[in-house]
Formats: sequence, C-alpha cells, structure tokens
Amino acid sequence: MLINKASAPFLAGYRLFIVAFFIFLAAPLLAAGTFAFNDSLFPALPWRGFTLDWFFNDTEPKLGMFHDRRLLRGLYYSFVIASIVALLSVFVGTCNAFLFVRCSFPWKNFFYIVMVVPLVIPGVILGISILALASNLANSVENSIGWDLGFLRPGILLVVLGQFSFITTITSLVIAARLKKFDQTMEEAAYNLGAGRARVLATITLPYLRPALIGAGIVAFLVSFENFNTTLFLVGSEAPLTITMYDRMVKVGSTPVLNAVSFFLMVGSALLALISVLVQRDPKSG
Repeated sequence: MLINKASAPFLAGYRLFIVAFFIFLAAPLLAAGTFAFNDSLFPALPWRGFTLDWFFNDTEPKLGMFHDRRLLRGLYYSFVIASIVALLSVFVGTCNAFLFVRCSFPWKNFFYIVMVVPLVIPGVILGISILALASNLANSVENSIGWDLGFLRPGILLVVLGQFSFITTITSLVIAARLKKFDQTMEEAAYNLGAGRARVLATITLPYLRPALIGAGIVAFLVSFENFNTTLFLVGSEAPLTITMYDRMVKVGSTPVLNAVSFFLMVGSALLALISVLVQRDPKSG
C-alpha cells in the first residue's frame, strides 16, 4: 500500500494521537490497580513492596476487601440489583424490539423517540424525578387513606426502577439491531410446515437473537453495577457498592482497599465484556 508523502505527517500525527488517547484512558486504571498491591496504608508513592493484604488480610489496619463486611454487603446488593435490572431490561427490551421492528401502529416514531429519551437524560435528573414522583405519591396516599407505601420510599425497588428506566433503552437498541437482520422467510417456512407461533419463536427466532440477548444482558448488568448518579438519589439502607465506596471515600478518605475493589471490578468487567464479544462474534468469521 502506497502512502502519499504529503499525508505521511498527518498519518504519524494521527497514530500519535491514538496512542496518547489510549494512554490517557489506561493510566488512571493502571494507577488504581497498582496501588491495590502496595504495602502501604495510603494509595500513593513511594512503593513499599508487593502485598495481597488489601484483598485477603483479616485484621486492621490492613483489612482486606474480602473481610470487610460493609464492602461485601455493598457488593451483594449491587449484584442483586444488577441481576434484576438485567433480567427486566432484556425481557422488556426484547418486547420493544419486536414492537418497533415488526409492528406498524400510529405515532410509532413518536413512541420510539420516547423510548430513547431516557438514555440522553442525565442520571441525576432521572434520580431526582423518580424520587420526587414516588415520594409525592406515597405521601398523598398516606395522607388520604393512611396507607404507608414503604416500597415507594428510597430503597432497592426505587433503585431498580431508576436504573431500569434508561438501561432498557440500551437493551432495546441492541436487540432491535439484531432482529432487523433476521430473515423472516425462515419463520414463514416454519409456519407453512405447521409450526405454531410459540414454537417458531422458541426454536427459530429466539435462538437467532440469543447472542444479542446475552450481550444486552451483560451490558445491562455492567451499567447497572457501576451506576452512581441515579442510584445516589434513590438508595435506602441497602447501599450498593458504588454508594458504599463513595461514603467510605467521604468519611475516611482514599485507602488502598478501595483500589483493591476497583481492581476487582476492572477484572470482572473485562471478563464480562470479553464474554459479550465472544458470544456476539459471527461464527463464520473465524
């Protein structure tokens, strides 16, 4: 491949920019991960030796993340919330995909825009809006008939609803993109052979959508797990990991155990992302 001499400086500058961009992205992650193994009470230089205490030590002052009950409790709540949000988002996202790809109805474009809007609304606004709506509704019912609708107070349910409100948009778009590529003549052939709608859906359509369903579920899980802005306004006593880490940072300051948690999450997220890529890869490509 011949490269014009006049374009060589531009190409070199472009490559330099790409390298600098990825260094800019990776440097904070590398620093956070490195200090998780520093044998020091503070996540800062100088380097005092390699240690795994911030992961596995069971005594103060170097209490490891796997022995820190509060962090483990936050990890548990994050896993529960993310799992529920992922399942709900994939189910509703699949319904949305069939609705907007297969069906024609009045105001279709308008409702499609309504579905996409939560994705571009700042998480802070979503959190405040959902909290205000739920609190006003709960207060109105309690003042009117004396019922205490505790599930509308800050807690896991509101966190799930808040995250679900915009994560469903992501899963809908991912699944719809896969559904648009589906050859409907395969379904028509199955119908001609006597298969019912449910059987065609279970044996032809959903297996074709499986890579998108798994990929959308992983993305939904990761987005929910790391969400902070929306969750901050809706959380109750069952604080997920992001809120627990924020509270620890505010009250105690930065400690290497938070770096250990960050490293753990980076590795877990990378593995899930890799699984998502492998699942959605076209078998014909290699």
